[in-house]
Amino acid sequence: MGDLIASGELARHSLVSLRRVSLGYAFAITLAVPLALLFVLSRPLRATFEPLLEFLRQIPPLALMPLLMLWLGIGETQKIGIIVLSCFFPIFLGVRGGFAAVDRKLIDVGTVFGFARPEIMLRIVLPSALPAIVVGLRIGLGYSWRALVGAELIASSAGLGYMIVDAENLARTDIVLAGILVIGALGLAADLLLRLAIRTLAPWLAGDLEMARA
Repeated sequence: MGDLIASGELARHSLVSLRRVSLGYAFAITLAVPLALLFVLSRPLRATFEPLLEFLRQIPPLALMPLLMLWLGIGETQKIGIIVLSCFFPIFLGVRGGFAAVDRKLIDVGTVFGFARPEIMLRIVLPSALPAIVVGLRIGLGYSWRALVGAELIASSAGLGYMIVDAENLARTDIVLAGILVIGALGLAADLLLRLAIRTLAPWLAGDLEMARA
């Protein structure tokens, strides 16, 4: 592992993987959050597309890799697509479940007090939904790191997943272990940063974070 660090190879592979996970996670949030809100707000949309989404949720993302290679080509888009598919559903379910579980009586109370719709959303709905949303975000982030090795299996020349598979072919157990440890460390650091951001933006959720951690 010392040679990997000294040569800069470990840093290079780590940065490539970190970029892929970051992009995949960001794209998943961008897709999952508005779609979950639409599902909560539109019963016809929910009735029409929920069976399809439930069907897709049961399919392992790696099983879709051949189709992604045909549709997206063998490159960064395909690798990021695997990560997006892996963490999309935890985020989607967290956001949808959080907003769907908001107590209607709280909204009625806000209406009685004369809150406008934006105020009801910001002061009642969003705070009530945030605990479930946070859980979805954290689970999705973990899934993105789990999908990394599979995403980097095909036609990769860099990344921690590629480094692990290449080391396996060369029977370099030390490099395999180094890659596993780095993925775990980066995943832990990413989760810590996410929790720090949540504590900063929504300090009232500190107790929920500790319960989720336990």
